[in-house]
Amino acid sequence: MIDAAELKSIAAWAQGLSDAEIERARRGVSIKTFGRGAHLCHRDDKFEHWAGVVDGLMKFGSTDAAGRVVSFGGLPPGMWFGEGSLLKNEARQYDVVALRDTRLALMNKPTFDWLCDASVAFNRYLVRQFNERLGLFIALLEHARTLDATARVARNIAWLINPVIAPRAGDRIEISQEELGLLSGVSRQAANAALRQLAAEGLVTVDHRSVIVRDRTRLARYGGE
Repeated sequence: MIDAAELKSIAAWAQGLSDAEIERARRGVSIKTFGRGAHLCHRDDKFEHWAGVVDGLMKFGSTDAAGRVVSFGGLPPGMWFGEGSLLKNEARQYDVVALRDTRLALMNKPTFDWLCDASVAFNRYLVRQFNERLGLFIALLEHARTLDATARVARNIAWLINPVIAPRAGDRIEISQEELGLLSGVSRQAANAALRQLAAEGLVTVDHRSVIVRDRTRLARYGGE
């Protein structure tokens, strides 16, 4: 378990909880480290934890019948995920893999269920999560059908600093071109070209292994204007 101060520092949803709710929540959360390339879970696993990224970077996606890996998006520090599978009491519908060494906060299902039953603030947070994730999956359909590599990279960058589900991200993303390509479903070379284009348009500044976002709104809509 972790202490109350650490929980509040890694989980935006904890800010609105009462002292009693914080106490119950912290006793159900543990920290675990995953090395680069390690899986948190595979599709069809029954993984009974709600997870939040403390530091590092993970991605979620799946492999289709032809063996092609499909990336759904990135999971940066501050983002919590997996609530849908817990609420529906079903197996995971995607793979989750670490793109670099990553520490995760894992909340066990009994604690998650207790917060859902007892905390209005916690449920409000989940509703906001669901709304943002719905937007992601609508965008994914558009990615697959209409967006080129630059637009895919732009929208994945915007997703990584989404202020609702990744409130700790800020405007600077520590990420390599290889990692950004993996998240966007494009090659490292295509990610590099996309970043150069976005930088030329004044939407980002590219630094060593990091991207500084200058206009998240335009990135989130890139390719759809």
